[in-house]
Amino acid sequence: MKRLLRKLGRNLKTAEHWLTAQVALAILSLLRRLPPDKALSFAERAARRIGPLVGRHKLALDNLRKAYPEKSEDEIEIIASDMWANMARLSTEYVFLDKLFDYDPEQAEPGRVEVSGAEIFKRIRNEDKPHIFFTAHLGNFEFLPIAAATFDLDVTALFRPPNNPFIADYIERTRRASMGRLLASRAGAALQLARILEDGGNVGALVDQKFLGGVRTYFFGRECNTSPLVPKLARQYECDVYPARCIRLPGGRFRLEVSEKLDLPRDSNGAVDVTRMTQLLNDTVEEWVRADPGQWMWFHKRWEIR
Repeated sequence: MKRLLRKLGRNLKTAEHWLTAQVALAILSLLRRLPPDKALSFAERAARRIGPLVGRHKLALDNLRKAYPEKSEDEIEIIASDMWANMARLSTEYVFLDKLFDYDPEQAEPGRVEVSGAEIFKRIRNEDKPHIFFTAHLGNFEFLPIAAATFDLDVTALFRPPNNPFIADYIERTRRASMGRLLASRAGAALQLARILEDGGNVGALVDQKFLGGVRTYFFGRECNTSPLVPKLARQYECDVYPARCIRLPGGRFRLEVSEKLDLPRDSNGAVDVTRMTQLLNDTVEEWVRADPGQWMWFHKRWEIR
């Protein structure tokens, strides 16, 4: 009986995921019939109205209050509203990736997308060694591997698929069409990344999510667990590690920023200090988020520790 109930529960969950995905994909299909800017504006307006009604809004407000105790309730609500607008644009931009990313290294005048640090991409492309790029859920972070590909720089991007398998399949197919190699964050992913670096390849990873059992660190002055994967790979393969972020600009534009490699903290033996580097990644991301708080996903349970 218990086995039957468990099977029924799994089937109901699958049905719920399928129905949710069909509704979401139908909405995106309708939006694709509009010009990109009109579709994005519509999605943003809708998200600013609907976002405060969902359960995650309370979590976002709570996280914002703790991160910015000096801000008023009105300021907190504005940041949360901007966050929902950013999320709506990000979701809608998946169906327009081929139209929105217009960066051309040879073009004199910037288009919708501009790149700061293009010379770093060019330099790395000619280096016979492995590299790691790290970023956060800011702006449209999906543009970063596309930008690298523009410079003929092959980067395998590690990503965490959504819990809904039907939506995850759609996003992965959309990403793979324009971003090159992708690697889902599942069992065995760390080993695959290690092999890529061992062969002199390049990898990219998001480093701003909760990681149960990770390194105890601080983010916005609060304790959290952070994945030590990037520091461990940097320690093992002596990789240069580069910060990269996407900033959403007014008028539907974007700036991709690639900064010079980090000066990695080391222990008394000269090896990369995993704990201190993990904190350094958090500090870098916190600086980015403080610069553009409305472009980060505050509804994550980033500070949950079990």
